[in-house]
Parts: sequence; structure tokens; C-alpha cells
Amino acid sequence: MPVTYTNRKSRKYYLCQGVTKSGKPRYYFSREQKGRPLEEVPEGFEIRESVNGIVSLSKIRPKFILDREIEIIKSEIAKHPHAKKYPFDIKSKKIVIYEQAGPDLLEAATMLAKEFGFPGVITDDVVRTLEKDCDIHTDYTPIMKFILSDQIKRLFRAQRMCYLGNIDDWIDIEFDKSIDELASTLIPTLGTDDLFELF
Repeated sequence: MPVTYTNRKSRKYYLCQGVTKSGKPRYYFSREQKGRPLEEVPEGFEIRESVNGIVSLSKIRPKFILDREIEIIKSEIAKHPHAKKYPFDIKSKKIVIYEQAGPDLLEAATMLAKEFGFPGVITDDVVRTLEKDCDIHTDYTPIMKFILSDQIKRLFRAQRMCYLGNIDDWIDIEFDKSIDELASTLIPTLGTDDLFELF
């Protein structure tokens, strides 16, 4: 049986093998079976799904971020009043937090229903449908990241995305602090004007 993977958007992908120009094997996921479908994941590789549902085959790399540090981020995001809008991903020595791009379908539908005097149309079934649609169609953009700067002392520096000028880029906002301290002070600023006061 070919290796398949269904992402959060309910799209099924097949793991395929092609060849690079230099004759080396190239692995990729496709919505259709192309090249040579593989029946097992090649040794030394793992399947990864990005926050935006992009499926890829990546080389297994050393883990730099500790499970305890991941749990701290997860816990702080869970406390946020709009936690669902802020998924995160681990990339080598970085913890990247993303923010929902565009309006929230459920919030928009609820607001419109109230505005036009039909709040009762937002039933539990409608809520479930809208939440499912959000899971499938929502895209996310990176907004904050924590970068491991000292592996011995477990210190991180923090950056946020800056939207001033013609080029969006990262700016440093904190240096050499524990992930506990950074997460507890910076994650609550997500989605607020306070975030853009950080520099």
C-alpha cells in the first residue's frame, strides 16, 4: 500500500519518489500518485505537516527544544482568550507562533446575525459547521518566535513580526531570558496593540 497522509484540511496526499537532475532520489507528496509511489517512509525521514497544512518529507534532525519548553508555550497559548488563532510550530532551535490571517468565520457570522436581529440562527449545528470550515480554510502567518540562544543555560531571544515600511521583517524584542519568562510576558500581547509597542 502506498504511503498516504491526510492533512488538517482533509486533503489526502501520496508519498512519491522522483529523481533530481543529478540523479539523486527526490521525495515529495502529491495529491495524485506521480513518479514512483512509495510503500514506506525512507529511513532517516519523517512526515511533517506545517501550520498551514503543507505536507512534506523532512530529514529527521536533532531536537533542540525540550518537551518542557514546548509545554510552557502550549500552556501559555491555552490561557489566551483567542487561543485557537495562535498555533505554533517547532523549527530546529526556534518556536514559531502563528496568527490567524483574515477574519474568523464564526465571529463574523455571530456579529452579522446580531446586527441584523437574527441571533437565533447561530445554532450549535451552525457553530460546528463554521468551526469545521475554519479548520479547513484558515491560513496562518508567523507573528512571534523564540530562538534558543544558549543551549546550556536554556536562554532564548524573542522576535516579533514588524509590518512597518515596504518589507515585513522580524525585529528583536527580548534577549537571553528563560522561555518561562518570555512566554508569560509576551504571549498575552498577541492580538493586542501592546504587541506593536514591543521593540
